Amino acid sequence: MKRISNISELRLVMRRNERPIYFISATNFNLMGIDEWVGSFTSICYIDCYDGRHPNVFVPSKIPNAQFKTIEGINNHLLQHKEVIDYIARRGGRPVAVFLMFDEKTEEICKERGIEVWHPKAKLRQRCDDKMETVRIGNKAGVPSVPNTLGPARTYEELRCSARKAGLGADLVVQTAFGDSGKTTFFIASKDDYNRHAAKISAENEVKIMKRINCRSATIEACATASGTLVAPLMTEVVGKPELTPYKGGWAGNEIFAGAFSEKVRAKARDMAYRFGNQLSEEGYRGYFNLDLLIDENNEVYLGELNPRISGASSLTNQAAFAYADAPLFLFHLMEFLGIEYDIGVEELNDRWAREEFIDSWSQLILKCTEDVDGIITDAPATGIYRMALDCSVSYDRFDHHRQAIKSDEEALFMRFTGRGDPLKKGVDLGALIVRGRLMDDEFKLNERARNWITGIKRLYASKPVTEIQCDEEKEPFR
Repeated sequence: MKRISNISELRLVMRRNERPIYFISATNFNLMGIDEWVGSFTSICYIDCYDGRHPNVFVPSKIPNAQFKTIEGINNHLLQHKEVIDYIARRGGRPVAVFLMFDEKTEEICKERGIEVWHPKAKLRQRCDDKMETVRIGNKAGVPSVPNTLGPARTYEELRCSARKAGLGADLVVQTAFGDSGKTTFFIASKDDYNRHAAKISAENEVKIMKRINCRSATIEACATASGTLVAPLMTEVVGKPELTPYKGGWAGNEIFAGAFSEKVRAKARDMAYRFGNQLSEEGYRGYFNLDLLIDENNEVYLGELNPRISGASSLTNQAAFAYADAPLFLFHLMEFLGIEYDIGVEELNDRWAREEFIDSWSQLILKCTEDVDGIITDAPATGIYRMALDCSVSYDRFDHHRQAIKSDEEALFMRFTGRGDPLKKGVDLGALIVRGRLMDDEFKLNERARNWITGIKRLYASKPVTEIQCDEEKEPFR
């Protein structure tokens, strides 16, 4: 195959791809729409978000009482599921797998099955994902983090001592190395604050101790390639909104729009992502990554954390205007592993993608259960297009799985994650809501439109307490 030297050749190669590529994850949310750019691209998922109606999503039957604590656990289960093994075998070819999350066990299973993993090694991803290592990589790249110090904090006194030496003050933020959004970030301004989280903080040999700043959250996605680092537009982050998530500091969505931040901030963020990506290449990492950034009141931009992978924001990044004008960012990730020589004008693409006309306005929210409940869902809204009436009530209009099917500001695409028969507990992901335009105001607060959509979708869920379900089962043992 000849060397790829421009975007049209890249798109043609991807469209004509015949090698089976599988995105294996709980859902296809993170890479929704990629199957329409890449030939022979299929998602193998644990959750059937589409009730069997998506042409390029395969969902095997569920094994009763199977429980998983991590996405890696789900993926390892899928790779060993007989229906998945048979499905991949039927399609033949030399299969390739891409993941949101995977570990060394995943790599072992794939090797046994003859499946090639198109990512940097799990061991390298794990090292880069460590929040302490992220600081060190950033320092090497000249990408500053919020003023911080790294070290143990086994007691409140040790925490305060380290903070004093680093000049961080008494109002602190502490992060542990790994964990889900909002569950490993602790705000510590007193001994009582520390004691509430002491078990998690004191168990770590090293934590990140930061000065607490008043900031806005942003995120930017990029891809470290052999030609240099490609950088997508800067997005806002929806973080810690109690209507959406019970976790303080927990990620709950994103917005992409041209005026999200000043041009000065956007330029600084792009430069940081570019330099960080080039340093990742020096570390041996290549492919897709995501940086969470913190922007303070003086428009100083700081490195928050690294996601060495696709992320929750990828669903917006890969369907933004610049992606349709050129190619989705994830296609450049695939190109890194295709084994084809290429030379892409990174500087030209980065300059073009930074222009306002290449950025359209979209938002997405991740709806979690925020109440203290222990139940089973008895009714749930289907994936599809919903409409909001003048009285702000929300109703199902039609099935679709394309974001572009949203015709107006009165419509939204809801992608269901949790459905009928699933457990309902605090923190469970209900689904993703995608709309045209913004869902926050200029102060980064949810606007009225967002609150109406959240309320409207949540009202379409119904559940029964677990105890009530158990009583019903006892009454009807043969149903």
